[in-house]
Amino acid sequence: MFVSEPMIARMAERFGQPEPAEFRIDVSGEELDRIRSSQKDGRNHDVTLYIHKEGRIVVIAKPMYPPGMYRAPSGGIKPGESIVAGIDREVAEETGCRIELERFLLRTDVAFVGADVSPDDSIRWRSLVFQARYLSGDFQFTDHDEITEVRLATLDEFEEFSRIMRDTDTGGLHYRAALHDTVKGLLSFDQSR
Repeated sequence: MFVSEPMIARMAERFGQPEPAEFRIDVSGEELDRIRSSQKDGRNHDVTLYIHKEGRIVVIAKPMYPPGMYRAPSGGIKPGESIVAGIDREVAEETGCRIELERFLLRTDVAFVGADVSPDDSIRWRSLVFQARYLSGDFQFTDHDEITEVRLATLDEFEEFSRIMRDTDTGGLHYRAALHDTVKGLLSFDQSR
């Protein structure tokens, strides 16, 4: 585990104490295996960014998403990388933008539990969620394996994105919908522009 408690504490000192949240998400055995395969070097986290620009949020689509579904960008910190450096790298790769972090909104503790496996085989995960301000960039992302589109969306559009996520049989997308439901009450930026 290379995102340590002291690293998270430093982010809280700089960007405010995040709200805590716990989730238990049921997933298939196949999805549990897919999550495990993403845990290179012991990774058990993602950093999710709600980036606002002109009253809207930067969202991404991935190749496997159903039409009309988008979400806030996220990614993992690499071993030896600071959280801020990892965020800057991931945002550039996934959105083609530069940002300024504003607030540490949420820290989650998630248990992904397989329907056909023992609870001892569940995967513990955490998301570190930040609000950020767009500074520059043209949405010319470089991670074409993971990302198919970047655009701006209103917070109202997230309700439809969440509905689409919940209509899938993918626990990870159910988690993303629950994450948005929790975050929307924590965001603070001018949405009128």
